[in-house]
Amino acid sequence: MLMVIAASLWWSGAVAPHIRWEIIGFFLRADVDENGVLSTSMYIDVENEGLVPFTLTDISMEIPGFRLLPAEARDDAASVTVRSGDMGTLRRTLVITDCAAVPHEPQPIRFTYTTWLDSGTAEVTWGSWWLEGSGERIPIAWQRGLATQVCNGAVSSEW
Repeated sequence: MLMVIAASLWWSGAVAPHIRWEIIGFFLRADVDENGVLSTSMYIDVENEGLVPFTLTDISMEIPGFRLLPAEARDDAASVTVRSGDMGTLRRTLVITDCAAVPHEPQPIRFTYTTWLDSGTAEVTWGSWWLEGSGERIPIAWQRGLATQVCNGAVSSEW
């Protein structure tokens, strides 16, 4: 019986939320400040695929070539609550420290969350980013696609 209750809580998202996320590529723009630091604003859509609402209190990542700035450093909301079946959007500034160092294999983002029953972290890897050209769609790791778009935008006005 205890096993059934534990499984039900897990499946519902009360213990660990069911998070699906993606970056809105349309809004990615290269921003180079007066010190030559390359950054972009990431708009991250977060969807709650579980039955229990959760509050995201932090986002972090350990990806070579990237440095995610904390929400406190800007006007970004520090947290967002997402109800069951709903979506929320977070904005974070991502500094690209080395375009060439960004890995080619998909990397996870770590979400820190709270639910009515638990709090913790969940690492979630987004699916492929798609490059389009010559009538073909080529899948690449999300962080590689993001770095390519922003790094190219920093050196070419045509991107």
